[in-house]
Amino acid sequence: MADMKMLDASDRGLSTGYMMWYRFSRNPAAVIGTLILTSVVVLAVFAPWLTPYPKHVGAVVDFRARHVAPDVTHWFGTDKVGRDIFSRTVFGLRVSLLLVIGVLGISVPIGTVLGLVAGYFGGWVEKLITGLTNVMLAMPPLVMALAVSNLLEPNLMNAMIAITLLWWTWHARLIYSVSKSIASEDYIEAARLAGAGPMHILFREILPNCVAVISVKTTLDAAFVILFGATLSFLGFGVKPPIPDLGSMVADGRQFMPGYWWEVVCPGAAVFYVTLGFNLLGDGLRDMFDVES
Repeated sequence: MADMKMLDASDRGLSTGYMMWYRFSRNPAAVIGTLILTSVVVLAVFAPWLTPYPKHVGAVVDFRARHVAPDVTHWFGTDKVGRDIFSRTVFGLRVSLLLVIGVLGISVPIGTVLGLVAGYFGGWVEKLITGLTNVMLAMPPLVMALAVSNLLEPNLMNAMIAITLLWWTWHARLIYSVSKSIASEDYIEAARLAGAGPMHILFREILPNCVAVISVKTTLDAAFVILFGATLSFLGFGVKPPIPDLGSMVADGRQFMPGYWWEVVCPGAAVFYVTLGFNLLGDGLRDMFDVES
């Protein structure tokens, strides 16, 4: 009887997808991360309707409401020119998510394709791609981003360019190591002997086995992209006012510390909140896909 009760997942008819979802849903941190990011996305998408002062995202000045402490009217207080910090923080989350979409939407496909090509073909192609990747990785990321941002006009698009020039390298190196090991598997050789072309092998045989690591890496990278973008804005090389950006809001408010602490703490807490959500979700995906750390 005991043996009959100890049936594995396949005997019970449970699919692999169901088991992955079960591992994910049983991870409290992953569920919390999902809820955090869901709230961030909802706030960012519906910001014009959910914020009490949507016009305060622009060059609005109300000196009668300068440095108002958090209350029922202004949940996060107001800044040095009387703008509602909660409204600007919510719109700042929208800017951060746009930065993540722009950077990872470009760097992940580029890094993935280069990693696949280097790992599968080897030879001079591998040496060329890995050599370029190693050169880019040898450069301090922040210094490189500051140099690029200094040459271009500070705005959201150029901040994306500066970060994207660095970020594809991490994905290229990761996918290269994975595809290199997969390329020597017997089923890859069998597909080659059966007449499958390189494109079929790369994108139908190797790439599906990289989806798990790509998903985990991309989710965790989203948190770093937000921190990187906030750092550029904090240093004056990212998004420029009056466009609300969490990094520039912290930079503007630091001169009024500690008296008007909310001008730094509230946008800083928003950065922590969204990066925490991405990190928790990434850990949950790692457990769901059973990816080794």
